[in-house]
Amino acid sequence: MNIYVSNLANYMKDQDVQDLFASFGAISSCKVILDRYTGASRGFAFVEMPGDEEGRAAIDQLNGKVIDGKALSVAVAKEREDRSFGGNRNSRY
Repeated sequence: MNIYVSNLANYMKDQDVQDLFASFGAISSCKVILDRYTGASRGFAFVEMPGDEEGRAAIDQLNGKVIDGKALSVAVAKEREDRSFGGNRNSRY
């Protein structure tokens, strides 16, 4: 199960988020998304857990949990949408 976590405190790194989820079960991957130019956290992360039951328990327990004055938003991640802009890139107009 792929889980989307938002409203993270700016200081939180991959290991901090992984530590939050560790008590619910195995974690396949955990990635805090960083700004490509500054390297600073963008305030959200993706956590992948192999078990749906553990993932749902983590969502239920962590959604709304307040960390450093910020309430986490935790939900099942949506499938990534196609980000193409359409049209022919080789077109002159």
